[in-house]
Amino acid sequence: MEDIRSVLSQFNLKKKKSETQKSESRPTEKASFSEIPDVFFDKVLGRFKLTRNEIVILMTLYRQTWCRPNLYKSHGIGPLNSYTELASNLQITTDELSHCLRSLENYGFIETVRSGQYFVRKYFTVELDQQFGQDYDQFF
Repeated sequence: MEDIRSVLSQFNLKKKKSETQKSESRPTEKASFSEIPDVFFDKVLGRFKLTRNEIVILMTLYRQTWCRPNLYKSHGIGPLNSYTELASNLQITTDELSHCLRSLENYGFIETVRSGQYFVRKYFTVELDQQFGQDYDQFF
C-alpha cells in the first residue's frame, strides 16, 4: 500500500499543473450589456406581433442608436449601415432584411433617414415617447 504522503504529493502536483494551464490560457471574454427599456418587454412585445427577425433587427438598430457611442444620439438617428453587411451579420437574406425594415417602419418603431440610416424611437412608439417625456432635437 502506498503511503498517504506520496498520494497527497501526487494530488498536489496535478492541482498545480491544472492551475498553471488555466493561467497560461487566454483571459475569458467579458459579456457586453445594453440597456433596453423594460417597456419593450412589458408592452411592445405583447401589443405587437413581431417576428424573430424583426426583433433582432430592431434590437440591432436600437443598440447602435441608443446603447453605443453615436454622434446623432440626441436626434435618435443611428449610424449608416450597409445592407449586405447587416444581413450577413444577422444571418438573414437582404430580402428578409428589407421586408423586416418595412414592417418596422409600418409599426412606427423606425423611420428611414436615408438608405441604411434610421431614426429609432427611444421608447419604440409615439405614445410611449410622450408618456416618458422623450423628445428629439429637430434634425430633419
